[in-house]
Amino acid sequence: MTNPYELAQLAADELREKSGFDSYDIAIVLGSGWKEGAGVLGEAKSVVATSELSGFVAPTVTGHSGQILSLDVNGRKVALVAGRVHLYEGNTAHQVVHPVRTIIAAGASKVVLTNACGGIDPAHGAGTVVVIRDHINLTSTSPMEGASPPEGYGSRFVDLTDLYSARLRAVVKQAAPALGEGVYAGFRGPHYETPAEITMVKTMGATLVGMSTVLEAIAARHLGVEVLGLSLISNLAAGVSHTALNHLEVLEAGQNAAGSLGALLAELVPAL
Repeated sequence: MTNPYELAQLAADELREKSGFDSYDIAIVLGSGWKEGAGVLGEAKSVVATSELSGFVAPTVTGHSGQILSLDVNGRKVALVAGRVHLYEGNTAHQVVHPVRTIIAAGASKVVLTNACGGIDPAHGAGTVVVIRDHINLTSTSPMEGASPPEGYGSRFVDLTDLYSARLRAVVKQAAPALGEGVYAGFRGPHYETPAEITMVKTMGATLVGMSTVLEAIAARHLGVEVLGLSLISNLAAGVSHTALNHLEVLEAGQNAAGSLGALLAELVPAL
């Protein structure tokens, strides 16, 4: 089956059957470090391995396990997607966004995309959470490439003016007023950016940099749902930091921030 929308619908039907959840309200994609924090939302009523669902590919990055956890949080049916996959693992854009398309096909009307990222603004150090206001897609691809979406879906020429929902950002501002906003530059990876590339995207207006999120946001917006992006700054970006960058630093930052990330999610989810 090559149609990515039909494949997402098939996976959604399989997820419903395996999880016992007829539908979902919110999908939360868990970036590096966020899964540990998400435990405060409560015990999962179901854990489904993504290997059991059509169209999912196995993550290869340390800290990413392929699971979808189903929870009831204050009456809201929430799917936690643990096991994001990336372009740099050799995946296509459609494979990268398949988990998001699947949970939307299963009913979700809101998608929360979390990540660990590099910080360009030295005022926001490691351990800071920033709300994504907008993004710059430097991956050289899009989930809208290829055949036109089938009948019943929106045009591939999707409007991204309100990609990161102003309404949801206002909800976050009320629930967690200390959080700032930023612009996320999404690179393809897996290598870290050069200092010159960081200078380039800083000139373009970016304050955050990473290797995920942008394609998922586009795919979700195309399907008409509201998108919220949350970035945990795990390290300062190349040229901003005076030390070498490494992935262990990213994982460690997530572990150290797990308590505060969990508290933030527990505050936000009931308000969404």
